[in-house]
Amino acid sequence: MKHHINFRVNDDEYSLAVDPWRTLNEVLREDLNLTGTKLGCGTGDCGACTVMVDGRTVSSCLTLAVTVNGKSVTTVEGLAPSGESLHPIQEAFIQTGAIQCGFCTAGMEMSALHLLNHNGAPTENEIRSALSGNLCRCTGYNQIVEAISLAAKKKAENGPEKEES
Repeated sequence: MKHHINFRVNDDEYSLAVDPWRTLNEVLREDLNLTGTKLGCGTGDCGACTVMVDGRTVSSCLTLAVTVNGKSVTTVEGLAPSGESLHPIQEAFIQTGAIQCGFCTAGMEMSALHLLNHNGAPTENEIRSALSGNLCRCTGYNQIVEAISLAAKKKAENGPEKEES
Protein backbone atom coordinates (compact mmCIF):
# COMPACT_ATOMS: atom_id res chain seq x y z
CA MET A 1 0.00 0.00 0.00
CA LYS A 2 1.50 3.32 -1.06
CA HIS A 3 1.78 6.24 1.31
CA HIS A 4 1.12 9.80 0.26
CA ILE A 5 3.89 12.23 1.22
CA ASN A 6 4.25 15.99 0.83
CA PHE A 7 7.71 17.48 1.15
CA ARG A 8 10.03 20.18 -0.17
CA VAL A 9 13.18 19.47 -2.14
CA ASN A 10 15.46 22.40 -2.88
CA ASP A 11 12.54 24.78 -2.22
CA ASP A 12 10.18 22.99 -4.62
CA GLU A 13 7.03 21.32 -3.27
CA TYR A 14 6.34 17.67 -4.11
CA SER A 15 3.42 15.38 -3.45
CA LEU A 16 4.00 11.70 -4.18
CA ALA A 17 2.58 8.29 -3.47
CA VAL A 18 5.45 6.00 -2.48
CA ASP A 19 5.83 2.42 -1.36
CA PRO A 20 6.75 2.29 2.34
CA TRP A 21 10.04 0.45 1.68
CA ARG A 22 11.46 2.97 -0.82
CA THR A 23 14.39 5.05 0.28
CA LEU A 24 14.76 8.78 -0.06
CA ASN A 25 17.68 8.11 -2.41
CA GLU A 26 15.46 6.09 -4.75
CA VAL A 27 12.74 8.74 -4.76
CA LEU A 28 15.20 11.59 -5.38
CA ARG A 29 16.98 9.79 -8.22
CA GLU A 30 14.16 7.82 -9.84
CA ASP A 31 11.04 9.90 -9.26
CA LEU A 32 12.42 13.45 -9.11
CA ASN A 33 15.38 12.91 -11.49
CA LEU A 34 17.79 14.53 -9.01
CA THR A 35 20.76 12.31 -9.83
CA GLY A 36 23.47 14.40 -8.14
CA THR A 37 22.93 12.38 -4.98
CA LYS A 38 24.73 9.10 -5.53
CA LEU A 39 24.15 5.61 -4.18
CA GLY A 40 27.43 4.16 -3.05
CA CYS A 41 27.41 1.38 -0.50
CA GLY A 42 23.68 1.29 0.28
CA THR A 43 24.48 0.74 3.96
CA GLY A 44 25.18 4.29 5.19
CA ASP A 45 28.93 3.81 5.42
CA CYS A 46 30.32 5.82 2.48
CA GLY A 47 28.47 9.16 2.63
CA ALA A 48 28.00 9.45 -1.15
CA CYS A 49 24.24 9.75 -0.63
CA THR A 50 24.38 12.50 2.01
CA VAL A 51 21.57 15.06 1.81
CA MET A 52 20.10 17.43 4.36
CA VAL A 53 16.67 16.95 5.90
CA ASP A 54 15.47 19.92 7.92
CA GLY A 55 19.05 21.15 8.18
CA ARG A 56 20.60 17.86 9.36
CA THR A 57 22.72 15.53 7.25
CA VAL A 58 21.30 12.06 6.63
CA SER A 59 22.22 9.06 4.53
CA SER A 60 19.50 9.03 1.90
CA CYS A 61 20.13 5.32 1.26
CA LEU A 62 18.98 4.53 4.81
CA THR A 63 16.21 7.12 5.11
CA LEU A 64 12.78 5.85 4.15
CA ALA A 65 10.99 8.30 1.88
CA VAL A 66 7.87 8.20 4.05
CA THR A 67 9.85 9.76 6.92
CA VAL A 68 10.36 13.04 5.02
CA ASN A 69 6.64 13.78 4.89
CA GLY A 70 6.24 17.45 5.85
CA LYS A 71 10.00 18.07 5.82
CA SER A 72 12.49 20.01 3.74
CA VAL A 73 15.23 18.20 1.83
CA THR A 74 18.32 19.83 0.31
CA THR A 75 20.35 17.96 -2.29
CA VAL A 76 23.53 18.98 -4.09
CA GLU A 77 21.34 20.44 -6.85
CA GLY A 78 20.03 22.88 -4.23
CA LEU A 79 23.49 24.42 -3.78
CA ALA A 80 23.24 26.15 -7.16
CA PRO A 81 19.54 26.01 -8.01
CA SER A 82 19.64 28.45 -10.92
CA GLY A 83 22.52 26.62 -12.55
CA GLU A 84 23.96 29.99 -13.51
CA SER A 85 26.50 30.27 -10.70
CA LEU A 86 28.10 27.79 -8.37
CA HIS A 87 27.89 27.77 -4.60
CA PRO A 88 31.15 28.90 -2.90
CA ILE A 89 31.69 25.32 -1.70
CA GLN A 90 31.45 24.06 -5.28
CA GLU A 91 33.79 26.79 -6.51
CA ALA A 92 36.32 25.89 -3.82
CA PHE A 93 36.18 22.20 -4.75
CA ILE A 94 37.04 23.12 -8.33
CA GLN A 95 39.77 25.61 -7.39
CA THR A 96 41.59 23.15 -5.13
CA GLY A 97 41.26 20.09 -7.35
CA ALA A 98 39.08 18.35 -4.77
CA ILE A 99 36.99 16.73 -7.48
CA GLN A 100 38.69 13.65 -8.86
CA CYS A 101 36.34 10.90 -10.00
CA GLY A 102 33.48 12.96 -8.53
CA PHE A 103 31.55 10.09 -6.99
CA CYS A 104 31.92 11.32 -3.40
CA THR A 105 31.66 15.01 -4.26
CA ALA A 106 27.94 15.59 -3.68
CA GLY A 107 28.03 13.94 -0.26
CA MET A 108 31.22 15.76 0.69
CA GLU A 109 29.73 19.10 -0.36
CA MET A 110 26.56 18.48 1.65
CA SER A 111 28.60 17.59 4.74
CA ALA A 112 30.69 20.72 4.14
CA LEU A 113 27.53 22.84 3.88
CA HIS A 114 26.26 21.47 7.19
CA LEU A 115 29.61 22.17 8.84
CA LEU A 116 29.90 25.73 7.51
CA ASN A 117 26.31 26.50 8.47
CA HIS A 118 27.25 25.69 12.07
CA ASN A 119 30.92 26.66 12.19
CA GLY A 120 32.09 29.49 9.97
CA ALA A 121 35.78 29.04 10.78
CA PRO A 122 36.48 25.34 11.28
CA THR A 123 39.95 24.03 12.05
CA GLU A 124 41.46 21.27 9.94
CA ASN A 125 40.57 18.75 12.66
CA GLU A 126 36.97 19.99 12.75
CA ILE A 127 36.73 19.66 8.96
CA ARG A 128 38.15 16.14 9.05
CA SER A 129 35.74 15.23 11.85
CA ALA A 130 32.77 16.63 9.89
CA LEU A 131 33.79 14.45 6.93
CA SER A 132 34.27 11.30 8.98
CA GLY A 133 31.13 9.77 7.47
CA ASN A 134 32.24 10.43 3.89
CA LEU A 135 34.67 8.23 2.01
CA CYS A 136 36.72 9.22 -1.04
CA ARG A 137 37.81 6.36 -3.30
CA CYS A 138 40.51 8.52 -4.87
CA THR A 139 42.03 9.56 -1.53
CA GLY A 140 41.56 13.23 -2.30
CA TYR A 141 41.09 14.11 1.36
CA ASN A 142 43.79 16.79 1.52
CA GLN A 143 42.27 18.71 -1.39
CA ILE A 144 38.78 18.29 0.05
CA VAL A 145 39.88 19.66 3.44
CA GLU A 146 41.63 22.51 1.61
CA ALA A 147 38.45 23.22 -0.38
CA ILE A 148 36.28 23.44 2.74
CA SER A 149 38.81 25.71 4.42
CA LEU A 150 38.81 27.95 1.33
CA ALA A 151 35.00 28.00 1.24
CA ALA A 152 34.95 29.05 4.91
CA LYS A 153 37.34 31.91 4.13
CA LYS A 154 35.23 33.01 1.15
CA LYS A 155 32.10 32.88 3.28
CA ALA A 156 33.79 35.03 5.96
CA GLU A 157 34.97 37.56 3.35
CA ASN A 158 31.47 37.85 1.86
CA GLY A 159 29.92 38.52 5.25
CA PRO A 160 26.96 36.88 6.92
CA GLU A 161 24.26 35.55 4.66
CA LYS A 162 21.11 33.54 5.04
CA GLU A 163 21.82 30.12 6.51
CA GLU A 164 21.06 27.44 3.99
CA SER A 165 18.89 24.42 4.58
